Amino acid sequence: MPWIRAGQQAITTITTLLATGEPLVGPGVWDALSARLAADAGFRAVFVSGYCLSATRLGAPDVGLISQTEVLDAAMRICAAVDVPVIVDIDTGYGDEHNVERTVRELVRIGAAGCFLEDQVWPKRCGHMDGKRVVPTDEYLTKLRAALTARGSAPLFVTARTDARAVLGLDEAIARARAFAEAGADAVFVEAPESIDEMDRVRAAVPAGVPLVANMVEDGKTPLRTTQELAAAGYAIIVFPLSALLASTRAMQRALEAVRTDGTSASRRDDMLGFGDMNALLGLGNPRRREPGS
Repeated sequence: MPWIRAGQQAITTITTLLATGEPLVGPGVWDALSARLAADAGFRAVFVSGYCLSATRLGAPDVGLISQTEVLDAAMRICAAVDVPVIVDIDTGYGDEHNVERTVRELVRIGAAGCFLEDQVWPKRCGHMDGKRVVPTDEYLTKLRAALTARGSAPLFVTARTDARAVLGLDEAIARARAFAEAGADAVFVEAPESIDEMDRVRAAVPAGVPLVANMVEDGKTPLRTTQELAAAGYAIIVFPLSALLASTRAMQRALEAVRTDGTSASRRDDMLGFGDMNALLGLGNPRRREPGS
């Protein structure tokens, strides 16, 4: 394959992957390298996390600072770097239904396989932070329908997310989830349930044929469960948006501290790839990956 493949619709759709009956697990990624690592690890899809983008592009928390342009730019580079389906967190769609339409059309153009669209008030906040607000259900449904229309015939998988649990309670979150499913969302995502019982209540209330999303955030509001447990509980799409970011940030902290205090990285070498291994990971010398200019 070339170093960077042209943006194109993912060969495998999210619907096709879900039809296997296996849970679809998407690790959070934020650039071409993190996406390639996830694909090389065997994941069948990746999730472009808004939290990760805000942290890595801006060095800022996920509080609505990242823009539509920045998200689409990152998504384009990730879609070009891997052959697995790419699901993109598009927050609230960056405005009203017209902004949602443009965002969705751009996702189709760059070859994204899916998106998450949420019902928070902009500027939004990470779903596991306090201080969130949500728009009225009818306002969100207008945006959801705009997304479903804007994708046209493209197999862009649209997941409707509600953050109402933290703001208006679980009953309202469930009511919204049902309304989103009735409006035609491909999957429904109730963010930040606070117990296994709450997760079970969501699954029981949403029609069985509608895939549900579970969001596993380390130290977040939702209990961490295994993918096997979540699949058995009826959750078909499972994202781990921060795992790679939290792990890599800790590793960088330790390596940089070693260089600063020891004057060398020697004490952290076991935690690092070798230079040759890194080049091999990136495809240097691989005849399937053409070097620029060749």
